[in-house]
Amino acid sequence: MEFPATQRNPETLAAIQELIDVVAKLRNPDGGCPWDLAQTPQTLTPYVIEEAYEVVDAIQSGDRRAIAEELGDLLLQVVLQAQIAGEYQQFTLKEVAQGIAEKLVRRHPHVFGDISVQNVEEVRKNWEEIKAAEKGEPAPTEQKLSYKLGGYTRKLPPLMAAMKISQKAAQVGFEWENIDGVWEKFHEELGEFQQALEQETKERQEAELGDLLFAIVQLARWYDLDPSKALGGTNQRFIQRMQKMELFADKPLSDYTLQELETLWQRAKSQLAE
Repeated sequence: MEFPATQRNPETLAAIQELIDVVAKLRNPDGGCPWDLAQTPQTLTPYVIEEAYEVVDAIQSGDRRAIAEELGDLLLQVVLQAQIAGEYQQFTLKEVAQGIAEKLVRRHPHVFGDISVQNVEEVRKNWEEIKAAEKGEPAPTEQKLSYKLGGYTRKLPPLMAAMKISQKAAQVGFEWENIDGVWEKFHEELGEFQQALEQETKERQEAELGDLLFAIVQLARWYDLDPSKALGGTNQRFIQRMQKMELFADKPLSDYTLQELETLWQRAKSQLAE
């Protein structure tokens, strides 16, 4: 499909080509970087996840420079994965780019075809139907609930997946009558987790911990709270308090007693609250 020439940016294409060339040189056995040469698609997987989260953090900060930098780091992971795949004659960055462009055209028939839509919901419905057809899957309206839930576990971080699973199960009526039932389930799972810690194997302990975390997600859903956002906020507050503690300290934190550290913690917590 041809697009207007005015939408093409030679400088952008040149910059992308420069990145491709840099990555290729890093992976060149003759004079390349030992670290880059040692990487495999599997060893790079943690960096893909890490960089994606850093992009999200930068976007939330609103810092345009940080956003651009983190998007660059994420783009590097895409180019590096494609470079390695190309070395093994599996696929290239060209195929990656062409594949996503073709997919976008297919899944937007209201833009690139003659389909008319009235609202965002119709766009989403068409997208899901086309996506299912591409993958040879049943149409969304014909998919069993368990099939849909399995997709969340494959595509989302566990905490986000738990919320999605909980929401979808509730939509078909698998739900408590009131919040009291949710609290009862939470206390039941807490008791089973405590018992497992005292008497069971590590495998059982982890299973009961998972059940307890899922019960907490259920509570979050009933109170219309976002557990991922809540945990992210707690992580950030913990770091901020640690930073304050280090400012107050006149020696390494490891040299303080637990009671002294608690005093510094409360002082940091109090000052940040102000």
